[in-house]
Amino acid sequence: MRKVGTIKEIWRYPVKGMAGEKLESCHLGATGLQGDRVWALRDLARQEIQSCKFRPELLLCSARSRNTNAADDHNVDVLFPDGALIGTDNTDIHARLSELTGHASTLESLRPLSDLDFYRRHKRDEHTWLSELKATFDRESGEPLPDFFEQFPAAAAEFVSLPGTFFLVTPFHIVTTATLAYLKTVNPESDWDVRRFRPNVVIDTDTSEGLVEQQWIGSQITLGDAAVDCAGTTPRCGAVTRAQREFGADKTILRTIVKQAEQNVGIYGAPKQSGKLRVGASVYVH
Repeated sequence: MRKVGTIKEIWRYPVKGMAGEKLESCHLGATGLQGDRVWALRDLARQEIQSCKFRPELLLCSARSRNTNAADDHNVDVLFPDGALIGTDNTDIHARLSELTGHASTLESLRPLSDLDFYRRHKRDEHTWLSELKATFDRESGEPLPDFFEQFPAAAAEFVSLPGTFFLVTPFHIVTTATLAYLKTVNPESDWDVRRFRPNVVIDTDTSEGLVEQQWIGSQITLGDAAVDCAGTTPRCGAVTRAQREFGADKTILRTIVKQAEQNVGIYGAPKQSGKLRVGASVYVH
C-alpha cells in the first residue's frame, strides 16, 4: 500500500447530464455517491433516457440536492441558464427542459431494476444506435474511436444505462490533478476546468507525472473510509468541449485528449467498500 495523494474535491451530479454540486464530504455506497444521478431526462418520442452526449444543453443547467433531513425526500433544485430555480417537485420543470433541449421530455427519478423497459435503448434497427453513439464522440478524420464492445459493458447494446442506475459504465469516476496539469502544458490556451470531465473525486497527487491514474487500473484504492476498484479508462466524447455556465465551448480540448492522452481523461471506479469521503482524506493504492 502506498499513498498517492489526497482528495481535493468531491462532486455529485443529482441530475444525469447536468452540472453538479461541490461537496466537503459524502457517503460512497455500492451504487455511487449518495444522491448522485438520481434523476434523468427522458425523451418522450424515443422513450429513452438522455445524457449530455445527446442533449448538451443540459450542461447549461446545474442541479443540487435539497439537503433535507427527510429520508424519503429526494427532490433536487435545478438552476436554468436564465437564472430560474425550479425543483423536481414542480411540474413546470418538464416543459422548461423540453423547451431548453428542443425535445418533448420529462424529468424522471430512478426506477427499480425490474423496470427494464425504462432503461432500454431506443433502436430503430440493430445498428443505428451504435452509429448514433459513435457520433457523440465527435472524432475528426483519422482519429480513433473507443472500442465500444471492449470498453463499455455488454448491456450498453440494449440499455442506455445499467438497469437500476443512470450510469453507463460504473457509478464512480476519478480524475487527478497531475493529468489536468499535464494537459494544460500541452494545450495552455484552453481552459482545463475540472467540471468539463464530471469526476466524483479529484485527487491531488503526490507526483506531477501526467495520466498517473491510468497506472492504477486493475488495482484498488482507498479514499478515507471507502475502497474502490480502478476498473478502466474513461474515453472522452464531445461533451468535454461543450459550454457550461462558467466557461465556453472549446473543440481543441478533445483534439488534445485524443492525441496526447490516448482518448482518456480519468478512470472508472467500482465501489468495493462503503464509507464516507472527505476533502483532505488520504488516498492509497493497494
